[in-house]
Amino acid sequence: MRVGTSGFAYPSWKPAFYPPDLPASRFLEYYAERFDAVELNNTFYRFPAEKGLRDWHDRTPSGFCFALKANQRITHFARLKGTGDLTRDFLGRCGALGTKLGPVLFGLHPQTARDDERLARFLEDLPRGGRYAFEFRHPSWLDAAVLDRLRDAGAALCLAETEEVATPREATADFVYVRLRKAAYADEELADWRRWLDAQAGAGREAFVFVKHDEAGEGPAIARRLLAP
Repeated sequence: MRVGTSGFAYPSWKPAFYPPDLPASRFLEYYAERFDAVELNNTFYRFPAEKGLRDWHDRTPSGFCFALKANQRITHFARLKGTGDLTRDFLGRCGALGTKLGPVLFGLHPQTARDDERLARFLEDLPRGGRYAFEFRHPSWLDAAVLDRLRDAGAALCLAETEEVATPREATADFVYVRLRKAAYADEELADWRRWLDAQAGAGREAFVFVKHDEAGEGPAIARRLLAP
């Protein structure tokens, strides 16, 4: 089970997580000594530079993993339609992370309603061998036929939990992708997630869990509580 946060480069996490005197240029190393995965959200706003990704690869220990959020040009502007060249360009850049590349998350626009044909074409165009997760924010997607399509493609349903809604805990791939987006979690809530995640590990599924970024630095604390024995 890999647990981390959505992003790491937050000066506001001082002193709750980062030491007061730690320069921003050392945030990644400090973070990677405490967690083995991070979800990069800045890739949603701009395509990653391969040089920057290679630098992050070299600054993190063996076994560390980067999950990347797919760019908004793919998921929000084009809404998965006719994005073959864009998607291949994005994923090609992600390859600079080498063995440290984790899942790529395609988070759809909240107003993007279910379109089976569009999803099917998009899945067919994805390069084989990658790990892909899909976060559906429109409720029309949460249907058995859509989940079966993800299973057939080996893609994961992103299990996102907020104060308002929680995605059903359905495993559709050989890994699970969880986004814990609530501002606070009671011990029993985390214990419930831990039991479910341990069961997934027992079934041979690797888990990637990312806690929401917050300005106060509570995200790392929640992640550590989830990891606690």
